Amino acid sequence: MNMARQIELRQAGIVTPLHASAGQPECSRPVAITKPDARWLEAAILTVALWLFVVVIFLPVLIDRHAGDSWTSVLLDASTVMVSMVFGLAMFAVFRAVVRWPLRQRAVVLVGMVLAASVAQTSFDFLFTGWVALHLERSWQDLPRNLSRSYVSLFNYICVFSVNLALFQLMYSRRREVRRERQLAEARWAAQQAQLTALRFQLNPHFLFNTLNAISSMIITGRNSDAEEMTDRLSSFLRASLSSDPTELVPLETELALIEEYLEIEAIRFGDRLAIDIPCTAEAGEVLVPSFLLQPLVENAIKYGVGPSPMRVTISVSARLETEVLVLVVADDGNATRDEAKPIGTGVGLENVRRRLEAVYGGQASMDARPLVQGFAVTIRIPLHAAPLRFPVNV
Repeated sequence: MNMARQIELRQAGIVTPLHASAGQPECSRPVAITKPDARWLEAAILTVALWLFVVVIFLPVLIDRHAGDSWTSVLLDASTVMVSMVFGLAMFAVFRAVVRWPLRQRAVVLVGMVLAASVAQTSFDFLFTGWVALHLERSWQDLPRNLSRSYVSLFNYICVFSVNLALFQLMYSRRREVRRERQLAEARWAAQQAQLTALRFQLNPHFLFNTLNAISSMIITGRNSDAEEMTDRLSSFLRASLSSDPTELVPLETELALIEEYLEIEAIRFGDRLAIDIPCTAEAGEVLVPSFLLQPLVENAIKYGVGPSPMRVTISVSARLETEVLVLVVADDGNATRDEAKPIGTGVGLENVRRRLEAVYGGQASMDARPLVQGFAVTIRIPLHAAPLRFPVNV
């Protein structure tokens, strides 16, 4: 991992390398186990929903048990579910307290907790039935109160409290997985931004070196006024370059204005050997594109098209819309010989642009570079519906 990416990841609070070597996981740092992943509100909703469902399931049994009695008896019998909910939330308190414990110890505690809650609920039912029979409903004295019925109730409660605990675990696991996915997304986003920043600022040294070298040559050859004008334009261009966010999208008309300023700097160096043509429709000028996307392509046209040619060369940067697609073309009509041993489209500038398009748009945008009968052209196509890759919304 390069230094720029490490710095970006550290600023994002994620220092784990994403592009690990083969065979290693994408993010080797384990997700921390935290209590916020086990939330009280969600636990309360799950517990209430579960025990209300249990009441609905056992309602025919309750009605049959109190056949001939008033609905008051059924409601009293069903009211014990409130105590079950309290025991369920008490289980969640223990679940949350041991969430950082080793798995084996947690399992022992949680199993014991289910048994304890089941025994407590069964005991409460036994005592509650006796109290109601003594003080409220005489008919409850006929209800069976023996160990055999208590064993059945205990088994039922063990099953339901186990389901309650399983719901807590599912809720916790889901929340933890969502947080893990968000962490990975943050890391990918930080790495992508670091890559865009590195690619963007990779351009400055080349351009700055060429321009300063040209200024030096002008001074040596006595072209002081041209050197002064070029220095002023360079200062203005670098001010705009350094103040822009390398990862932001800007209107195409803003991008073309900076390209025009860059070409005017080069025009001072090449004089009449360089002609500039920047046609752009009004609709295309409003489309958002990555900042300084076209600069390396124009720099290539200067280097390979204008530089070696003794004749006048026109550099054209055109933009138009074609069926919901933004088409950008950077072309020159220079007749200088290209390096035939080097495959087309593999230069540093072209690779830089290709990687930036991939980083911002995924596979939605395309770039095609090819020689013309006279000159060279690079065509970029960006669908208007192409959504730039963005950081996901917090979950």
